[in-house]
Amino acid sequence: MSEVEFQDEEREALLSIYDGDVAFKQLSSTVFQYKFGENDNAKSLLLEIKWGDKYPTEKPEINMDTFYNKHINQSLKDKIKELVLIEAEQYLGMSMTYSLFEFVKEKFDELIKEQPEEENEISDDVIKDLNISQPIIEDIKKKPPKKEHLTKAQKRRQWDRVGEKGERPRGWDWVDLVKHLSQTGSKDDQLPSSTS
Repeated sequence: MSEVEFQDEEREALLSIYDGDVAFKQLSSTVFQYKFGENDNAKSLLLEIKWGDKYPTEKPEINMDTFYNKHINQSLKDKIKELVLIEAEQYLGMSMTYSLFEFVKEKFDELIKEQPEEENEISDDVIKDLNISQPIIEDIKKKPPKKEHLTKAQKRRQWDRVGEKGERPRGWDWVDLVKHLSQTGSKDDQLPSSTS
């Protein structure tokens, strides 16, 4: 069986296995992604596997440098990539994408322990690389101030003052024409009457 036929067969198998799984995504005929952990959580990651022309007789390309993984330490990315490539060696010549995703799924809790709880935390490696002074580091590590929580009545009053887009409704400062004219009188009332 040629590499192309093997890839077609594995692609079809992957699509049937992960049918309906929102964590799985096929970007192209040779690039697949799987998201581990909860969405938009500091303890989550996205693994991307790209098949080369000679896949599965050679290892696939493992990419951890996706935008989704921007919060993950580089050392953790490198470690995951290395572990997946080591795992891939035993599957050379066979379809391995599913096995590699499952390998990371099994080791996920163990691997993600190295990741800080919050995205705001800065690793010491980053601080050393940037050569930042201690007072600046303390300012950076401070958590941002918490948002003010409003009561339902306060929120309702704000909503009444402004529309969905944060703008006041059209005509909020318009004058009621009938009311205005009744208070000021009409133009005819202001002209002196001519009696001759």
